[in-house]
Amino acid sequence: MTNPELMPIGSFAQRCGLTASALRFYDDAGLLPPAQITPTTGYRLYGEDQLRRAVLLRRLREIGMSLAAVGKALDADPVEAIRLVDEHVDIVVDDAAAARRQALQIKDTLLARSVEPVAALSGPVLAAAIGQVVTAATADPDIAVLGGVRFEAGPDGLTVTATDRYRLATRTVVPTGSRPTTWAETVDGGDLRRALADLRRSPRVEIEANENEMWLRLTGRGDRSCRLLAEPFPDHRAMLDALPPVTTRAAIPTTAFLNALEERNADQIGMVVEQSTVTLRDLESENDIRIPATVWGPSLDIWFEMITLYPGISSAIGAEVLIDFRGDTQPATIRSADRGDLTTLVMPTVPPEVGQPPARDR
Repeated sequence: MTNPELMPIGSFAQRCGLTASALRFYDDAGLLPPAQITPTTGYRLYGEDQLRRAVLLRRLREIGMSLAAVGKALDADPVEAIRLVDEHVDIVVDDAAAARRQALQIKDTLLARSVEPVAALSGPVLAAAIGQVVTAATADPDIAVLGGVRFEAGPDGLTVTATDRYRLATRTVVPTGSRPTTWAETVDGGDLRRALADLRRSPRVEIEANENEMWLRLTGRGDRSCRLLAEPFPDHRAMLDALPPVTTRAAIPTTAFLNALEERNADQIGMVVEQSTVTLRDLESENDIRIPATVWGPSLDIWFEMITLYPGISSAIGAEVLIDFRGDTQPATIRSADRGDLTTLVMPTVPPEVGQPPARDR
């Protein structure tokens, strides 16, 4: 006797989104046997309680999981099944990245593009430099180049620079080998971020480039390709050269400065720079925070956007951060007191008034 609550294979196929032939295949593979097979006709019949497994099976196959992996996921508890799905996705992403790199190499071969050596450096050193400056890049759909990092190789080393128009971060690192190449291009910031983990683990990286991409040749970890952006990068060197003289300079303990900023819950931060103190204030709190500092020059009252100031301080190296002020309307330069190869410029904002929106919104 057949169970009247069971569905024939055609009806079940429509319910779960699989074809009848696929259901027969998954039965043969042992992944989804029918609830019953009629003894006289050999028809496969399926129960309502099998729908969830059938739908999950279909979805796992749609993301390309192998039969063996699907079988494990179907029979696993939810936590283990999620781990198996994540593991499969990681493999797919890695395979896609490898295919993309291979495709780029094939296209280079077909188009006979020449690859130019740029520099050889310590992987962790380059990763640190990129990580520090890329915080100044931004995802602006109207100006894609602001999401990139400018690479400039020359006799002084390799300089990496990023800017979002409100701040600019630049750092120069010295190559490990002597390469006189002069080269400058803007590299996609997203591609660089995705390469950072492998770059940190590679003792040495060789940078090569052609007209469309920059290659990071990583020791023991394969290669990473980063796209080059065609838009012209902002003329940051002209801006740096045009900066007025420094009027006030402050050396501030980095950790104390960061802790004070993290205690603020405001969009804009005021800094009162005096002879031996820097005071942080905002319109959201009545409690000012005073930080001992060494100050040269006249006192100054200046305001910054939190999202502009904090990344500049947090990326600084060393126990003290050195800030050069040029009045309350000009960019301030943030450097480490003991290392000057990382420089960040941050634009101040107009002093806020009670009830006013942030300066960027006005």
